[in-house]
Amino acid sequence: MEKNIAVIKGDGIGPEIVTEAMKVLDKVGEKFGHKFNYEQLLMGGCSIDVNGVPLTEETIEKCKASDAVLMGSIGGDTTTSPWYKLPADKRPEAGLLGIRKALGLFANLRPCVLFKQLSGACPLKEEISRKGFDMLIMRELTGGLYFGKRYTEEKNGVMTAVDTLEYNENEIRRIAKKAFDVAMQRRKKVTSVDKANVLDSSRLWRKVVEEVAKDYPEVALEHMLVDNSAMQLVKDPAQFDVMVTENMFGDILSDEASMITGSIGMLASASMNETSFGLYEPSGGSAPDIAGQNKANPIATILSAAMMLRYSFKMEKEADAVENAINSALDAGYRTGDIMSDGMTLVSCSEMGDKIAEFI
Repeated sequence: MEKNIAVIKGDGIGPEIVTEAMKVLDKVGEKFGHKFNYEQLLMGGCSIDVNGVPLTEETIEKCKASDAVLMGSIGGDTTTSPWYKLPADKRPEAGLLGIRKALGLFANLRPCVLFKQLSGACPLKEEISRKGFDMLIMRELTGGLYFGKRYTEEKNGVMTAVDTLEYNENEIRRIAKKAFDVAMQRRKKVTSVDKANVLDSSRLWRKVVEEVAKDYPEVALEHMLVDNSAMQLVKDPAQFDVMVTENMFGDILSDEASMITGSIGMLASASMNETSFGLYEPSGGSAPDIAGQNKANPIATILSAAMMLRYSFKMEKEADAVENAINSALDAGYRTGDIMSDGMTLVSCSEMGDKIAEFI
């Protein structure tokens, strides 16, 4: 099988970690008889440097023409980089919002898994961490406060800022269906997170999710308020399978969940539209403090590539092979600096990519 992948290496450590994911994909292609064609594109700060804007129409069109997008990290040091002296709509992160909207990427899938080899890095009590956890947070990505009407103006002599939280039933229904579809491939449980005791948007959210649930009788549905969800994530994360929620709640909860895994360098993510098309990227930032030093952990990006194989290309065996190779590398004691512990072998970013490729 031949697939065309748009590659956006991005800023900071992005080029290093994406290079390692491509190395692993090439090994998958070699072993399973596939060919992956890459077209490298610019987005974020590197696009500002070359094109004056964080996202060009050319990049959008080439992404649309591909079978999937593999992306690194976007942005830089917000205190020193000249990118952050630009207007908000010209900064690197504006490219992220722009490409999500342009490609219709409404569903963000963020697996949060505590690898047994790294349980000691989990900040939770041992009686919680030893149970392990394997959840997937599905965040609605193109609606809510981040995309609603916003303005700041003076009212009666007082500066006032307004952000609008808006969802319609179609936006809610499509993310709910995606969540139930994924749950059917996992442990068949969906936790829908809202703030229905206060917000009208959450009351509509809950109503539509319950309607969708009727089409999935095998999947158990529970509702949970967002503040309780934040507490339950640190009290008993093993209770969750698929968690689905709106944009801002998902942004916050997924970052909380990433912390309890021990390192954000282990967390993949996918952003998908209504077809099998998706954009795959690590959950972490661009880490400009270690950029170019071959110190970054590429595992999150490699796991993101495995998600691409599974969700966009329907290559289940190949995705399993990548995930098993990562486990084998960890079992063998190889660690990048962020997950290093006594008795393990410290390796660089490129060496970790080499080891994982060897285990494919």
